[in-house]
Amino acid sequence: MAGLLRVATRGSALALRQVELVEAALRSPVERVVVTTTGDLVPDRPIHEIGGQGAFAKEVQEVVLWGEADLAVHSAKDLTSTTTEGLVIAAYLPRGDVRDALVGARLDDLGPGARVATGSVRRRAQLAALRPDLDIVQLRGNIDTRLDRLREVDAVVMAAVALDRLDRAWSGEWLAPSTMVPQVGQGAIAIECRVGDRDMRRVLSTIDHRETRLALVAERAFLREFGAGCDLPVGAVATVDGDELTLTGILCVDGDSWRATRHGAVSDPLGRRLARELRHRAEVHDEAPVAS
Repeated sequence: MAGLLRVATRGSALALRQVELVEAALRSPVERVVVTTTGDLVPDRPIHEIGGQGAFAKEVQEVVLWGEADLAVHSAKDLTSTTTEGLVIAAYLPRGDVRDALVGARLDDLGPGARVATGSVRRRAQLAALRPDLDIVQLRGNIDTRLDRLREVDAVVMAAVALDRLDRAWSGEWLAPSTMVPQVGQGAIAIECRVGDRDMRRVLSTIDHRETRLALVAERAFLREFGAGCDLPVGAVATVDGDELTLTGILCVDGDSWRATRHGAVSDPLGRRLARELRHRAEVHDEAPVAS
């Protein structure tokens, strides 16, 4: 393709690092088109109050739709569960760490009343179920702002992959998915382009990672069944081994949690089936919370 590829992105350190990873995968320099999103403009309000999932993606997507950029690079967890009209997720890079990180302390070392900061309703609900004695407080901002918050609280929770990609030193512990189910798409980088841009789709197909795509298809189907983004405390994470898929999901409602792990072929509508199962269990309350 003639000329530099124009890549729409947020201007945060993490977003720009993700563009570097895409650039390396494409083995070609790119031109960055930096966009300010709703989430960037309102840094002091919870995400679910300013549009939930999509608050960090909509304006980036619009730049591509308007033809001012050729592709958009996102943290996959920032995308809504439905594809934006006119765009297609043409590639996922190989997924990074899916886990959440508890920074500042280990969970078992936090005393009663310890203050833990997070801006995610999913993390808040799971933390409250794990340790109802903790004082969970609001957290927003970029990675360094969140780490600076450790001056005021005992621990903060954030995506481990962000710390890895920015090479930030930290102490605490990784929270395995068996302890805290991650957000849908966590750890993955998604690349969108216009549906009708066949040349761009062909270029991006060369870097699309099969296992990550299949995992994200299942996770996004799980989330889509709830018709929700990060304003509802749900999480899901999938792994792919050949043609076999394993999906773990969680739904938290009014202090209770329902979690399950199911296995199937990658062609199975496993995400939708698991979401319906958990929603039914929550509605009828005929099984013990957090059963697997």
